[in-house]
Amino acid sequence: MKTVQQEVDERTHLTSSNQFELLLFKLGKDKVLGQSELFGINVFKIREIVAMPEITPIAGASPYALGVVNLRGQVIPVLDLPAIVGCTPEKLNILLVTEYARSTQAFAVESVEDIVRLDWKQVLSAEASGAAGKLVTSIARLDGNKDGSRLAQVLDVEAILQMVSPSATADVDPNQVGERLQLPPGAIVLAADDSFVARSLIEQELQLLHAPCEITKSGKEAWELLNAIAQSAAAEGKSVRDKVALVLTDLEMPEMDGFTLTRNIKQDPRFSGLPVLIHSSLSGSANEDHVRSVGADGYVAKFAAQELAETIRRVLSASR
Repeated sequence: MKTVQQEVDERTHLTSSNQFELLLFKLGKDKVLGQSELFGINVFKIREIVAMPEITPIAGASPYALGVVNLRGQVIPVLDLPAIVGCTPEKLNILLVTEYARSTQAFAVESVEDIVRLDWKQVLSAEASGAAGKLVTSIARLDGNKDGSRLAQVLDVEAILQMVSPSATADVDPNQVGERLQLPPGAIVLAADDSFVARSLIEQELQLLHAPCEITKSGKEAWELLNAIAQSAAAEGKSVRDKVALVLTDLEMPEMDGFTLTRNIKQDPRFSGLPVLIHSSLSGSANEDHVRSVGADGYVAKFAAQELAETIRRVLSASR
């Protein structure tokens, strides 16, 4: 039998192979077909799973907020995930306690089904596959790329939190980002993030910083664009650094995650000296250790406009 440390080590090493673990759960029957579908959240976001404790309702709270629970000395807000997604559960039995972007919240769900280990290549962008929904970033093919594979919807936690508490992901405050960036003429910031909400906030911030940008929906899309830029630069007798000042990448993305994207960039001589900044909701010391192991030039947790701007300036300054 595996020890807890062995399991932790295995999960840590997944980041070196473009793999991750997805917690699968059900929320009840949907309103369209009356079926109970599978949903998923990256295991790295889950702090713990507990049987439904006593919840204290809060006066005047959002319709999607069930109240708060006192768990291990911490008062944690509880969100009604079936109501948010539009499902009807038989009963809310389980709390998923999550750590996301330096905040803790619990999601009430009907049942937890499994934890599956997947390659990010088994996960398709919801937008790219034509299945885009406001709360879903991607579709996981649980049985691989074959007909009839079971599908799970990977939820966009950023969009969910914005829906429940719009102030949590409000527009970027111009007073927080500081002075404009000084990029080489003609150079851009290349960003990658699978969340529509995150891309919108990143774009706002870069516009306030007067930084031209290209924003992609996955690590694979960013890698392909970067290769096209490299070919264009070579044809013009220039280097990639003449055209790209910085790569800003999320970690959790369909087809190719941010760890793999960063590793690809750092191991390719064409991109020598190109700084990579990881911008992720997967906060915590373990993930920061992973960032260092793949050679990223910096890490900043989502979404703090001032900290992001300061970190971009520091990384750009160090790369000159």
